[in-house]
Amino acid sequence: MTQELTSPGPAPQAAAPHESRGWWRDAVIYQVYVRSFADSDGDGVGDLRGVRERLPYLAGLGVDALWLTPFYASPQADGGYDVADYRAVDPLFGTLQDAADLISEAHALGLRVILDIVPNHTSDRHPWFRDPELARQRYVFRPGRGPHGELPPNDWESVFGGPAWTRTDRGDWYLHLFAPEQPDLDWERPEVHEEFAAIFRFWLDLGVDGFRIDVAHGMVKAPGLPDIGHGEQARLIGTQVLPFFDQDGVHAIHRSWRRLLDDYGRAHGRDVIGVAEAWAPTVERLALYVRPDELHQAFNFQFLNTAWDAAALRAVIDSSLAAAVAVGAPTTWVLSNHDVVRHTTRLGGGLARARAATLLMLALPGSAYLYQGEELGLPEVTDLPDEVRQDPAFFRGRSGGADAGGQDGFRDGCRVPLPWAGEHPPYGFGPGGSWLPQPAGWGALSVAAQTGDPASTLELYRGALALRRRLPGLGDGEMAWQPAPEGVLAFRRPGVLCTVNTRPEPVSLPLPGELLLSSAPVAAEGASAVLPGDSCTWWAI
Repeated sequence: MTQELTSPGPAPQAAAPHESRGWWRDAVIYQVYVRSFADSDGDGVGDLRGVRERLPYLAGLGVDALWLTPFYASPQADGGYDVADYRAVDPLFGTLQDAADLISEAHALGLRVILDIVPNHTSDRHPWFRDPELARQRYVFRPGRGPHGELPPNDWESVFGGPAWTRTDRGDWYLHLFAPEQPDLDWERPEVHEEFAAIFRFWLDLGVDGFRIDVAHGMVKAPGLPDIGHGEQARLIGTQVLPFFDQDGVHAIHRSWRRLLDDYGRAHGRDVIGVAEAWAPTVERLALYVRPDELHQAFNFQFLNTAWDAAALRAVIDSSLAAAVAVGAPTTWVLSNHDVVRHTTRLGGGLARARAATLLMLALPGSAYLYQGEELGLPEVTDLPDEVRQDPAFFRGRSGGADAGGQDGFRDGCRVPLPWAGEHPPYGFGPGGSWLPQPAGWGALSVAAQTGDPASTLELYRGALALRRRLPGLGDGEMAWQPAPEGVLAFRRPGVLCTVNTRPEPVSLPLPGELLLSSAPVAAEGASAVLPGDSCTWWAI
């Protein structure tokens, strides 16, 4: 006889997040892309007050902290990652008081706050760069090649496509590994080190709990700035060490920041952290960023880039855990962020596969990051008109032709503002419109529509995060693989068994225990459990 198994319902909101050996080791951290989260003033752009008004939603979701993308003063050539003043809030997003109020209210709700810091480059509107003499002391300038210096100093390409060099009126060239409006700082200059140490202290004094380090694999360039001798260099990022990325010298910078964070934390009785956005060719090189005297976390992009395949997933999980254990660090899992296609679309199996991948990630040892909207099952928006796009990589790639060699330029599709309520755009995002158009039909995916529906993706996330808080066997700690059929993963955590069916068709297994949570309905046939295709299930054992 076949019958559908049911879970005992959402776990009660009990127990604070695990605090042993550092809160970050198994924290679930929610990325807020500020301009697309919630708009308080009707200009169509999300802002800090909008985030503050929605903090109870994040607390109710069950996350431990939030990471805010840059809201500093900026010309917005690259969504705020081109910073003109690291100590000022851009009027587009509010005021410094709004930032202070947000941090204070988050703390009152038990949420920590992580800010995004951009140390590889600034805006070309930064006071340092606007002063021609100061610019040549604090940014990477070189003479050009060719009889009259008319050629770039080397063959490096921008991540966004096209040359990584722009010539100035003086005839020399400055390096920009991203947009021309984002000149690279020269980290051989002590003034640059001193400035960023002061920036960290400024925001720590305002109460933040940590920093996500943008392009943490950048800053240091190979001596002599050698040619790469290869086109389409953006495709090499994360596959090999490049003369401008993942140079060993970056680790001295991270060690200095770890000393600063530890000293500040001891002096003020707080646990503050650094998080590396680091693209490295192997999990072993990634682990160097989280050695005991460096940063606390590093996003596991190898996991993010792994196909929905049992053998491939097991291999990357094994190698990631082994590399992290070797340096005494937790692994930091992530499936989506503001720079990649949402995993509902990217994994190729729609919402069912995305839900299963999330439960797999949340069952693994270590910390996890969620990207806003994934808890709603939002897909990538793939049909945005060209005229509304704002990703600089899109325009650089289009102007440079098919061989421009940069990112695909379609990051706007994962940045469309969130639907909160209602049947029509802007779905409660704010009192006005939204800076990117929202698709028709997103009303069914809104927070209001999914709240209270036990079959919804939002309630699946709430249930999973509640169980992580309630069950000591989840989060940081040990795991052991269990025998499973081909295409199925099974691993044991203390008191919990996780089963993942990556195959499209159902699979029968001996009933392992009491059903805790599943991404899809699980049926029982006598002493067997029938796992649906593309599903993940947690069992109490």
